Amino acid sequence: MSADETGRPRCGVIGSPVAHSLSPVLHTAAYADLGLDWTYDTHDVTVETLDAFFSGVDDDPRWVGLSVTMPLKVPVVDHVEDIDWAGGVVGAVNTVVRRDDGGWSGSNTDVFGFTEALTAAGVRHVKHVLVLGAGATAASAICAVAGLGATKVSVLARSSRGASHLGAVAERVGVELVLDTLGSRAPHDVDLLVSTIPAAAQERLVAAAAPHAPVVFDVIYDPVDTPLLDHAARRGDRCIGGFELLLHQAGRQVELMTGCTKAPLEPMRRAGLRALLSRRQAALPTPRP
Repeated sequence: MSADETGRPRCGVIGSPVAHSLSPVLHTAAYADLGLDWTYDTHDVTVETLDAFFSGVDDDPRWVGLSVTMPLKVPVVDHVEDIDWAGGVVGAVNTVVRRDDGGWSGSNTDVFGFTEALTAAGVRHVKHVLVLGAGATAASAICAVAGLGATKVSVLARSSRGASHLGAVAERVGVELVLDTLGSRAPHDVDLLVSTIPAAAQERLVAAAAPHAPVVFDVIYDPVDTPLLDHAARRGDRCIGGFELLLHQAGRQVELMTGCTKAPLEPMRRAGLRALLSRRQAALPTPRP
């Protein structure tokens, strides 16, 4: 795809808050490696301002694609003309790409990212999975683990009512869903724990949830060392950080937006890890003289 004479092709990420997003670093690294003179930046867009934002991008032919983060993964579905299989199953998309007719196609690359991150870590088959949290990312996790053979998914959420939408996702992919509230006693027979809750909310849950899974996948990528992963690492469990999910879903986005057959994952990985290290160093207290 390419823009017309009005300027460079544009991509970006929308959500709120979005200033912290690492997506611009990953996508820009990919464009540089692919030799593309494209731009990618952040746009703070809320549910209330989503319609107005799309009115602008619809009329601007420079726009090629958008990454979509919370809280827009579900409401953005109203702005696409077609949706891929994963997006249909989950009921949410994190990627929209301009069609030849000027409309938008929606895709869910989070499911792809989960699958790639798990298989890259040697997790190729699961049966019973525990998921903490009940948002759109949790729905993507359910879809992904079903593809790896899961027959049962237990979800601990703030409220069973808030997690009720996951029942439809589980039914579509053919897995048994068990809902309970965060803080409840976690099941002991799971072979994978996926956390989609903020690092700040993990402290009181670590002792209850982490001991019950030999593989722990935390979707949070900043901070890298979440309480859940720290606890799991001390136990000797296999740990998968959120950066792997971010990297693989972003790589698939690059392929959908640019049309390249294989995203340059290693340059994207190096750029992303450098940015995370820089953030961590910037957050350290200044030593006294």
